[in-house]
Amino acid sequence: MKYLLDRTDEQILNELKNNARISHAELSSKVNLSRNAVRVRIERLEREGFIKGYTIVSGEGLSKEALTTAMMFVYRYDRMRGGDVIHALRRIPEVVSCDVMTGDFDLLVRVESADADRIRQIWQLISELPGVRDTLTAFALSSVIRK
Repeated sequence: MKYLLDRTDEQILNELKNNARISHAELSSKVNLSRNAVRVRIERLEREGFIKGYTIVSGEGLSKEALTTAMMFVYRYDRMRGGDVIHALRRIPEVVSCDVMTGDFDLLVRVESADADRIRQIWQLISELPGVRDTLTAFALSSVIRK
């Protein structure tokens, strides 16, 4: 049976989305629970898949301008049995997201690197993967919204 979120769970998730490093003590005061109750709820949210992981979003102080971003549309020969391509993409550290798309597109892959030539190397690697029929790549000029 899938666990249903209550209002407190939703508050905890919202607070963690705003600041994943918030202490249990601070979080407990915001949702009006004990620290232990917050810890137990977070563990349950992780176990139930509502929290799948934690990540770092680089701040402006880390030379955000030096980061090059490319969006790659990857077309597979077989959309239904093309899991090998997705498995290979997971092993490329610069691939920060991969979405399965509807319609004409197949996979939308976001690649980020400090070196534009590295993105070219990744494009070449992806285009040579067995199961990849074609690719289309666009470089981002700037990032105006990033959450």
